Amino acid sequence: MKRKHKKSIQSRKARIGYLFVAIWMIGFAVLVFWPMLQSFWFSLNTIRLRPTGRAFRFEGFNNYLDVWLKDMFFVQELLSFLVSTLLRVPVIVVFSLIIALLLNAKIKFKGFFRTIFFLPVIIASGPVLEQLISQGASSIPMLDTASLSNILNQFLPQWLATPVTSLFSEIVIILWYSGVQILIFLASLQKIDKSLYEAAKIDGGSVWECFWKITLPVLKPMILLNSVYTLITLSSGGQNNIISLIYNNMFSATRGYGFASAMAWMYAVIILVMVGILFWLFRDTSAKKNRDRVIFRKDSAPSDYQKSLFSIKKGEDIDESEESIDEKE
Repeated sequence: MKRKHKKSIQSRKARIGYLFVAIWMIGFAVLVFWPMLQSFWFSLNTIRLRPTGRAFRFEGFNNYLDVWLKDMFFVQELLSFLVSTLLRVPVIVVFSLIIALLLNAKIKFKGFFRTIFFLPVIIASGPVLEQLISQGASSIPMLDTASLSNILNQFLPQWLATPVTSLFSEIVIILWYSGVQILIFLASLQKIDKSLYEAAKIDGGSVWECFWKITLPVLKPMILLNSVYTLITLSSGGQNNIISLIYNNMFSATRGYGFASAMAWMYAVIILVMVGILFWLFRDTSAKKNRDRVIFRKDSAPSDYQKSLFSIKKGEDIDESEESIDEKE
């Protein structure tokens, strides 16, 4: 009877859980999955708007080829986006990590400073951000970007000097994107066991060594998370020229919905590749190294199986060395 009662309670909890999950699943299917399928179908067709409705003409993957072969603006804007993202993502992540380390110290008014750094995420979005940029609030007033551009053009190629100059001209806007990243880093820093730092100080470890040996390895997953979050934020922001290009092609008389959908899918695939590169750069190699090593405990002797493996390996090494000596002779 007790088992049946437990099963009935578990099944009831499972049904309640499925009920809550079903709300999200329905929303995902209606608002995300179905529009994605519809967009992919649009990308395979040439769509013309008529008084009777939309007229479809199947083109296959010709729209995807036209994105690369017939639209020179997409390739140009894509290269500009890749270079600027390569510069902006490290700046935002490093700045948010530094601010999180400062806020994690023993200072007064921590909550006030957290609010100050997170406030631009709420305020500076959409039309407000466009108005701030048009009024010149995106750059530091004392920074002479024209002189900086002339200096960079002397030492860097044009394709690299232009993004670096735009980075300094929009440095305030870029740093405003670091509010969420600061909170994520700060939450991770507060969960690090303080006994690790105490043990390191007893062993004579400096603050710099504690940062490199304890803080940074613990924050590695959060660095990956913030890098991906920053990449997605920059790629979908209103200041991205590729988004404006897709929007303009969607209402163009010569391109239309099909061409714009193909461009959007190509852009999404490129962003996914960039996210995959980030996961590859921050992959955990410690587990693989531990699998490749054979660790023997000091208080236990190796087993017969381990001895046989060691002798076989040793014999193979001896045979290989003898073969190499014979080849030299």
